[in-house]
Amino acid sequence: MANASGLFTPSIPKLRVRVRPLTSIHRFDGFSAKVVCFGSIEGAEKHASTVSPSQSRIPRLVSKGCKLIGCGSAVPTLQISNDDLSKIVDTSDEWISVRTGIRRRRILSGRDSLTSLAAEAAGKALEMAKVDPDDLDLILMCTSTPEDLFGSAPQIQKQLGCKTNPLAYDITAACSGFILGLISAACHIRGGGFHNVLVIGADALSRYVDWSDRGSCILFGDAAGAVLVQACNSEEDGLFAFDLHSDGSGQRHLNALIKENESNNAMDSNGSVLDFPPKQSSFSCIQMNGKEVFRFAVRCVPQSIESALQKAGLPASSIDWLLLHQANQRIIDAVATRLEVPSERVISNLANYGNTSAASIPLALDEAVRSGKVKAGQTIATAGFGAGLTWGSAIVRWD
Repeated sequence: MANASGLFTPSIPKLRVRVRPLTSIHRFDGFSAKVVCFGSIEGAEKHASTVSPSQSRIPRLVSKGCKLIGCGSAVPTLQISNDDLSKIVDTSDEWISVRTGIRRRRILSGRDSLTSLAAEAAGKALEMAKVDPDDLDLILMCTSTPEDLFGSAPQIQKQLGCKTNPLAYDITAACSGFILGLISAACHIRGGGFHNVLVIGADALSRYVDWSDRGSCILFGDAAGAVLVQACNSEEDGLFAFDLHSDGSGQRHLNALIKENESNNAMDSNGSVLDFPPKQSSFSCIQMNGKEVFRFAVRCVPQSIESALQKAGLPASSIDWLLLHQANQRIIDAVATRLEVPSERVISNLANYGNTSAASIPLALDEAVRSGKVKAGQTIATAGFGAGLTWGSAIVRWD
């Protein structure tokens, strides 16, 4: 198991560092690392005044903040209701809605592609933020279902028309992907001097669903969502704290493993070399133990949010909105109860879209912002959880 929390602060030669109390020591495979949660460095200004601008670069970056200033989303045109599903598997609208809270979902058809949805969501986020594509420094595509084995992010960069060739790469962490992308964006801004980072969550899990399995096919939908994270002064910082974890022993409960196709390659080895050439491979359909995933989520997600709140120095009562990965309404309700967050402060659009994996948090955020529910300056506790197993949370302010 591995875990991470707070934000990493680089070491600064010949600079006395004194950090405020929100620090902890974690051990990663035999070495220890100090993880600093928004601490301050005393003496940085004095140090900066006695060295050249290049030498004082690190203290300047340490004081950087980041804020969320734009969001967007896009969904496929094809809508599948619970009644539609009841025509292909033994289920009903009542059975699905009572157990999951889902009533309909959007599914990619031949008229859509995941990269086009991602680019559409990204364009809306840039438009809201009033940022030109050529001003982007980085594009993070959080997806476990890319349309190219080598990654879809560069194609989104192309579709946005970025002439400056900003870095673009994929992050694979399933339903936790967007949270990891958000923290990665903050790290690039705070530690790398990036200014505008586009974080996209997009998945098409319908391509990996066994549509004859009523236990899993009822859950998933396809969508894309995006946010623009921008550098700012430390006083305007909108990412207060975070908490990230993984536990590979839980893979058996939720996975889509690679498998060899039964038929061999078109090339015939004639038995010259045993097991060569290798058989062509593909990924299996999603395999899930729903009861175990439920237990994992209701146990670990509240703990993660409570940890992030503690690092931020905030009580649960101070958050304006709770925004969880939209997996199952029972999970959302159980976590809200544990944190004592009233239902009117819980954001949920699960009924209309189902579980859209990495897209679920930015999709729900975008709808809440554009409807006027979430307002500038409000604090959001958000968390993602899923395959890996991975889970994490972040306390953010919407700007």
